[in-house]
Amino acid sequence: MERLILDTGVLIAAERGRARLPDTDADVAIAAITASELLLGMELADGRRRARRSQVVERVLETADILAFDLVAARHHARLTGHVRRIGDVRGAHDLIIAATAAATGRTVLTTDRTGFCDLPGVLWQALPAM
Repeated sequence: MERLILDTGVLIAAERGRARLPDTDADVAIAAITASELLLGMELADGRRRARRSQVVERVLETADILAFDLVAARHHARLTGHVRRIGDVRGAHDLIIAATAAATGRTVLTTDRTGFCDLPGVLWQALPAM
């Protein structure tokens, strides 16, 4: 069974109708930082979008496994952050946490952001197919 961790961009694209989540029997989870990003988006939404976004976010939080950032993930994060700094690359802090969580749990990152996860050692990723 495929084990996926969904990047925040995938969930946002699905909410906006720009992408369809894969219809699969995969084991799907999100990182705790992704939950935080989704909740922040809900908090910042204006009145007319807030109700719909709240429904989507709560549905995701109720159905997806939420993976904690634990010591194993912290070790992967330190390794990945060290790697990108040594090669002079810049990656988003949250992307590195998602990547570390994926590596720590043996999951593949499903993302809309090809540059955020490519070339990270020990991190499997795949781009969300376009609609």
